[in-house]
Formats: sequence, structure tokens, C-alpha cells
Amino acid sequence: MNAIVYIARREMQSYLNSPVAYVVLGVFLLFLGYFYFSTLFLIGFASMRNFFSLAPMLLVVFGPALSMRLIAEERKSGTIESLLNFPVRDFEVVLGKFFGGFGIVVIGLLFTVPYVFSVAWLVPKEMSFDYGPVIGGYLGLLFLSSSFVAFGLLASSLTKNQIVAFVIGFVLCVFFFLIDKVAVLMPYSWAFIFEFLSVDAHFANIARGVLDSRDLLYYLSITTVALFFTTRMLRRSRA
Repeated sequence: MNAIVYIARREMQSYLNSPVAYVVLGVFLLFLGYFYFSTLFLIGFASMRNFFSLAPMLLVVFGPALSMRLIAEERKSGTIESLLNFPVRDFEVVLGKFFGGFGIVVIGLLFTVPYVFSVAWLVPKEMSFDYGPVIGGYLGLLFLSSSFVAFGLLASSLTKNQIVAFVIGFVLCVFFFLIDKVAVLMPYSWAFIFEFLSVDAHFANIARGVLDSRDLLYYLSITTVALFFTTRMLRRSRA
């Protein structure tokens, strides 16, 4: 456990000491804020619904962009061998890097919390702002982000090139995000499977305030599977 915390802290410090994290976070917040508030004033009523429609689409890019360097950079610089020579197990390295990347995503989402209070302030005094769907939406974004960071970390373990890692991670995220959109073209038995595999379909359930154990188990499973294969790829570096 100490090794996981140490590696996670090391990764977060590495992010915060470089301009990359600030550029990615800044672009994420700029695009999300612009598109959300521009549509907010167009629809004419205070709601976070569009925010929770836009955020997952941006996280498809944001997740892999932050996690592309986690292992690829260390492979390229040769520091991965030094890290693996420490008395630390492969899964601890993977979990430490995962939580380090996930922590940066959480920071990015925390910067969007003022959006909630801005929208709540726009609600007429005779009406009350419903925070329930907002809490569900943020919880869904956390689960969604965990899977995207895990995909990005897996992609980062496959190559020394960060750009290649980003492309692979992006393709994985897009695949699992859009897979349910083609379900309408499939027979019902296949459509059900495609919809179940979609991270967006499960996010939509949680964002509505429905905490179904199947959705939570899905995110836990898909993140665990991605981290498992990342561990297997990292183990090859010891060989």
C-alpha cells in the first residue's frame, strides 16, 4: 500500500511540475465551459443536463491525453527498469500510476464544481435547484474517468511513443463510448451485448440518479481488466 501511495504521489507531482497537465486541464475546462454555457443560455433554463452530456465526450480525449505518458515516457527514458528494480510488485506500480493519473482527472472535475453553483444561482428564488442529479452525474463521471484512465494506461504500456499511446488509448475510449450507438443496427441479442459494453450507457443510468449495482460492477470490471492487462505488459519489461 505504501508503494502505491508513493508512486501515485510521484506521478501527480510529476504532472504538476510540468506544463503538460496545466495545458490539458486548461483546454479541457475552456472547451467544456464554453460549450456548456453557450448552450445553457440558448435553452433558456438552469440545468446541468448539457454539462453531463458534454463532459463524457471531452473525457474521451482528456483521459488518454493525461495517461499516455505514464509508462511510455518511462520506457523511452529507460527509468522503468530502475523503478522495477525497487522492491515493488508489478500491480503496485500499475495501481500507483493509475491513481496518479486518475487524481489529475479528479482535480480537473473539481474545477468544474463552480459551474454548479453558477447554474444554481440562476434558478428563480421561488424554485429550488435539484442537486440530486448533479451528485449522480459527478459520480458517473468519476467511474467513467476511471475506465478511460485505465484504457490510456494500458495503451501507454504498449509503446515507448506517447503519441502512439494517445492514439491507441483514444481509439479504445471511442470504441467503448460509441459501441451502443451501433446497437440499433444489430439483432436484439447482439444489441443487448453492445449496449452493456458501452461506458456511455452505464454513465447515463448513474447520471439519472439510478445507482444500479450492475453499472458499478461494470465499471469496476472494465477498469480491473484494463489494469490486469497493463500489469501483464509491465511484467514483460522484467523479462
